[in-house]
Amino acid sequence: MNVVIRVNDEIKEKMIEYYKDKRRDKVIPYVVFQAQEEDTVITMYESGKVMFQGVSADVDAAMWGVQLENTKEKKEEKKKKNLKYYNCNCVGSDEVGTGDYYGPIVVTACYVEKEDIPFLEELGVGDSKKIDDSKILKIAPKIAKKIKYRSLILSNKEYNEKYSHDVNMNKIKAIMHNKVLYQVISEEKPQYDYIIVDEFARENRYYEYLKDQPVIQKNITFLTKAEDISPAVGCASIISRYIFLKEFDKLCDSIHIPLPKGAGKDVDTIGEEVVEKYGEDKLKEIAKVNFKNTDRILHTMIF
Repeated sequence: MNVVIRVNDEIKEKMIEYYKDKRRDKVIPYVVFQAQEEDTVITMYESGKVMFQGVSADVDAAMWGVQLENTKEKKEEKKKKNLKYYNCNCVGSDEVGTGDYYGPIVVTACYVEKEDIPFLEELGVGDSKKIDDSKILKIAPKIAKKIKYRSLILSNKEYNEKYSHDVNMNKIKAIMHNKVLYQVISEEKPQYDYIIVDEFARENRYYEYLKDQPVIQKNITFLTKAEDISPAVGCASIISRYIFLKEFDKLCDSIHIPLPKGAGKDVDTIGEEVVEKYGEDKLKEIAKVNFKNTDRILHTMIF
């Protein structure tokens, strides 16, 4: 599958930053960069167009913009379709921390009833990536008091033990989503219309990741940008981010070093400080060592 989008300068810079550790070395005329994330190859052209190629191309492209072939009519049709996922009783899940070198992965599933939606609208519930952390710290406790949820935290030490050639990031996420969704549904027994997951893998691939799990939650609706469509996924995003922030602060306090979020150059600088102060084993405990940051940190160190 090929999907082409057009991005403005702001999104272009964000994409350059996001994909910098996933770039291919190949140099192509008129191309800003070419990168690969899981099954998708991303090519950004100087013209401002970005091509996504692969099985999950539409999912990865949806993070950044609208497909060029979308018409006004199609947008309106999609908006109407999404309303049924908004105005309903819903169980939804979302995760944070997968793009951060330091800090855990947190996955949360929430059950939101129709009557809860006005309350959530007043709080401004939506994608946690679009809400600043100070607001999340204020509204997440209010949401947690009213909305039924389950969360799962995976430390980077545990992540590094699980990650392998056969167990990639998406498989780890699928297993975590499956666990929290099953917990909410089996323990709370909600009367839901839909179970919604923010799509990070195609449906068949998602269930393939779960084939060895003892219990598998079925009947899931996979939506791109689900946190903007479903209040349940929006709540899950916010609660996950709140837990991530609290765990991140604990981690910083434990090593007495202010760790940066994300996976940029400042991450490498602090990583060198961590290794100098505590040794390489500490880095493997607090960071996702499969990120390219690890190679850069350790290769610049003089032992």
